[in-house]
Amino acid sequence: MVTDMTDRQAALKADTERKDWYLKVSSSDKIRPAKPWFAPNSREQIRDETIRLGLIPNGAVIERKGLPTTSPLPKYALAQDFAALFDETLSGKAFEEAVERWRSAHLSKAALARITLIKKGLGKGTNEVVVAYPNGHTRTLAPGPSSILSKAVIEEFAPRYLEAPGVLWLSESASKVRDYDEDLAHTLELRIDPAKDLPDIILVDLGKSGDEILIVFVEVVAADGPINERRKAVLLDLASGAGFEERNITFLTVFTDRGSPAFKKSVSELALGSFTWFMAEPDSLMILRDGKPVPLSSLR
Repeated sequence: MVTDMTDRQAALKADTERKDWYLKVSSSDKIRPAKPWFAPNSREQIRDETIRLGLIPNGAVIERKGLPTTSPLPKYALAQDFAALFDETLSGKAFEEAVERWRSAHLSKAALARITLIKKGLGKGTNEVVVAYPNGHTRTLAPGPSSILSKAVIEEFAPRYLEAPGVLWLSESASKVRDYDEDLAHTLELRIDPAKDLPDIILVDLGKSGDEILIVFVEVVAADGPINERRKAVLLDLASGAGFEERNITFLTVFTDRGSPAFKKSVSELALGSFTWFMAEPDSLMILRDGKPVPLSSLR
C-alpha cells in the first residue's frame, strides 16, 4: 500500500475516497497507479529499514503474533499507545503532552536529541548559520545541514576533544573557500590549495606547551562524502608535504546521528584509523582502529 501511494491520492481527504483506495490497493487484481511515491521493488526497504529497524525498535509498530508465514492478513500494526496519538479528539496542549510522554517512554537518547535539533529548525533552516570560533571570532555560513554540522564541529567537538583548538580551514558547498587562516598555515608550513581534494574543515590542536601539534582533517556528511581510504591517502600526502608525520594527523567524519541515512550509506566506506562523531551524541566518539589484530585477552 505504501508503494502504491501517489500525490493525487494523498490529496483526497474524504473518508469514502480513502476507503475506496484501501479496497482498491488491497485487491489481488489491482492496477498499479501512475506516478507512485515508491518503485514496486522498494517494499523490502520499507519493511526492513523503516518498519523492522525503525518503527518496531522505537515502539511505534508491533509485529502481530500467531499469523502463519504465508498468511495474507496484515503482519504489522500500530502499537496501541502510538495509535492513540491519532485520536481526533486529542488536540492542543493535551496532544502535545501525550506526544511528549510517548517520546520519553520510547525514543532513545540519540533519537530524542535528533528531534530537539529538528524542532529548532536545524534540519531545513533558512537562516544563515553563525559559527563561533575558539578564538572568539565568528563566521557566517549559508543555511543548510552541512553548515549546521560544521558549526557543531567547531563549537561542540573541538572544545570537547582538543586542548587548544584552532580553525585552519573551513569550506562550504556554497563557497569552496570560506575561511582560511593563512598565517597559521604558513607557520605550520601547510600548503593549502583549494583546487586539491580538501576536507570541509581542518582543525589544529596546538596542545599544551611542549606538546606536538595535531592536525584534524574533518569531513561533515549531510548526504555523502566521508573520509574513505582514498581521501585519507590524499590528505596524508598534503600533511607529509609540510613535514608532518602520521602521528601528528588524524581524521574525523561527522554525521547528524547513527540513524541518519547518510551514516548508513557511508559506514562501509569509512577509513580505518579514523574517528566518527555524531552531532546528536556529542560526548561519544567512534573509533575504527588500524593496526595489528588485538587478541581477546587484550580486549580490556
